[in-house]
Amino acid sequence: MIHPTAIIEPGAQLGNNVKVGPYSYIGNDVVIGDDCIIESHVVIKGPSVIGSGNHIFQFASVGEACQDKKYKDEPTKLIIGDNNVIRECATIHRGTIQDEGITKIGSNNLFMAYTHVAHDCVIGNNCIFANNASAAGHVHVGDWVILAGNSGIHQFCHIGSHAFVGMYSGVNQDVPPFVTTIGTPARPVAINTEGLKRRGFESDEIMALRRAYKQLYRKGNKLDEALVEMEKEAEEFKAVQTMIDFAKSSSRGLIR
Repeated sequence: MIHPTAIIEPGAQLGNNVKVGPYSYIGNDVVIGDDCIIESHVVIKGPSVIGSGNHIFQFASVGEACQDKKYKDEPTKLIIGDNNVIRECATIHRGTIQDEGITKIGSNNLFMAYTHVAHDCVIGNNCIFANNASAAGHVHVGDWVILAGNSGIHQFCHIGSHAFVGMYSGVNQDVPPFVTTIGTPARPVAINTEGLKRRGFESDEIMALRRAYKQLYRKGNKLDEALVEMEKEAEEFKAVQTMIDFAKSSSRGLIR
């Protein structure tokens, strides 16, 4: 299970049926759950807690100290859930004391080659980061979000669940749930209809989200005016209420 050229520091804890490939390094204060596969030339540092069933491919760097110049080697942490796939050369960093000190990643996510998750990010479940997609520090990403290739998220931005951030999008404000973006700076173009269909959303709920999108982006409303109109739809459709709650909680403002 453990290749003889792999280096496992004495403080590391590996679960049952963990496979570690040639020349990989697992540092102290790393906990890896059952049934994980660590391919060759992977570096995992801690403190990090990695759940079960994860597959980390060659040359990935997981749990390294962050690139924030304010970081002074404080004891921060990375927590990763279950059944994630972390592909070649992906980088995932621990948190900083300027936030909660933890970078958190949920379960069932795919991080393709050369993706980056910076310090203090919070990533939900069932997300896809396509090749070269990057999230800067303190970014929050909801569930079922797709970041297309070469997209980038500015620090402190929030991406709502079921959003689709299009290829080469440069996001510098919050992206509401269910919305598709394109361009730099990222602008909204539609509701993520195809993604919602694939996840079992009913057609009437998708239509309600499309009407809410029009109130938010197509009617020339100010934000507070749009929210008043959206409230009418929210009485029947919870997904619209999700959009409203996200908009009201936004600290950076919504992409417009």
